[in-house]
Amino acid sequence: MFQEIEQSKAEGLISIAGAFTLLNSTQIALLTQQHRLPSCYSFRDTVVAGGLISLGPNIVAIAIEGANYVDKILRGAKPADLPVEQPTKMEVVINLKTAKTLGLDIPATLLGRADELIE
Repeated sequence: MFQEIEQSKAEGLISIAGAFTLLNSTQIALLTQQHRLPSCYSFRDTVVAGGLISLGPNIVAIAIEGANYVDKILRGAKPADLPVEQPTKMEVVINLKTAKTLGLDIPATLLGRADELIE
């Protein structure tokens, strides 16, 4: 896949959220660094592994909400009566080491909005 990206002269990579990308997040982050591609992800873990930036929901918060749903159902609530919920907060995580490796200057406005900076 990365050979095709390299041949296409792509200038960056946006990784779509999914089980495959989550399970392979470390490998994807390493490959984007090797191919010097700025990259954006849906999950923080990929940025911790070396990706450039993520914008997505907090996975821990989603798991906690899922556990709350299970608790309500086990206490007798009917699943059909429970509201459908979506994440209410998206978090921005930026890996400054990766930005430096790629020779990128992250604008101060984006740095100021980040929930976490990895140095």
